[in-house]
Amino acid sequence: MKKLIYLLAISIALVSCKEEQKDYVTFSGKITNKNSETITISNPQFKFNKVIKIGEDGTFKDTMNVKDGFYRLFDGKEYATLYLKNGADINMTLDAKEFDETITYTGTGFEESAFLAKASLEQEKIFGDKELMDLPELDFRSKVSSFVDDFNKKFEGTSLDSAFVVSQKQNILGLENYLTKVYNDKQYLAKKLAKGMESPKFVDYENNAGGTTSLDDLKGKYVYIDLWATWCQPCKNEIPFLKKVEEKYHNKNIEFVSISVDRQKDYEAWKKMIVDKELSGVQLYAKEDKAFMDAYRVSGIPRFILLDPEGNIVDSNAPRPSNPKLVELFKSLNI
Repeated sequence: MKKLIYLLAISIALVSCKEEQKDYVTFSGKITNKNSETITISNPQFKFNKVIKIGEDGTFKDTMNVKDGFYRLFDGKEYATLYLKNGADINMTLDAKEFDETITYTGTGFEESAFLAKASLEQEKIFGDKELMDLPELDFRSKVSSFVDDFNKKFEGTSLDSAFVVSQKQNILGLENYLTKVYNDKQYLAKKLAKGMESPKFVDYENNAGGTTSLDDLKGKYVYIDLWATWCQPCKNEIPFLKKVEEKYHNKNIEFVSISVDRQKDYEAWKKMIVDKELSGVQLYAKEDKAFMDAYRVSGIPRFILLDPEGNIVDSNAPRPSNPKLVELFKSLNI
């Protein structure tokens, strides 16, 4: 019985001596050539936003109660991604003039954030590789696969948080898929949508002026197509410029065609905007038909396309109306 009490006493003593897990992160550091008087740590998903003041000498220190996960650091100009867990005591240093290249982390629980900093630099290199998208397919796939394999090997022998590792492996798979899609789209554009190739067709799109219009109905003139939607602010920003270009080339050998890719629920908004904004040119509604957009590999709007009078492609990604190069292009074609 005495032995049992003795062992119990030792156990209690060990528990008492063990440091309790802190329910906050301590985040400190020093920024050289600071861009502002504060840094902001945020995560919109967690509705978390913490502003930390920076001293005259560039130092800062604060504590934060957080949920485990990724956070964005903003210094007034640049961004970095952190991985924070309560109990961590992280120290960060950087020179704001060379933000990505100089950011370092030390302390307790810093490893994930340090991993992210290095990974960000490596990803910048592959995104900045100007030759990557022009490589033959086998060379492209080999280079991307090598990058992904090297990235995954960095997890070997580490004690990184398991949830962090899972998310990073998912992210690198997403990056590989993204690069592959960009490559495939570029190759498709070069082969199927090159200058002089016959344009993909749209058929029987609703015409706001009445009836329907197909691309073949517009042969005989150059056709400048604007793919847009009422909910797209960048699209709406182009409207005043488009109206000026249309006015400048009124009665010239060119047709200005705006194709709304709005969903059916926004159909009435499309009709109303034509009236409210006094939109001119040929106003068509795609009726949620994505075949034309898919054929042109449209991943974002607005998107502008220029076709010649025979229905062949002049530019599958033509300049926007706000870009002076559009008028230069028209002049070069003697429109």
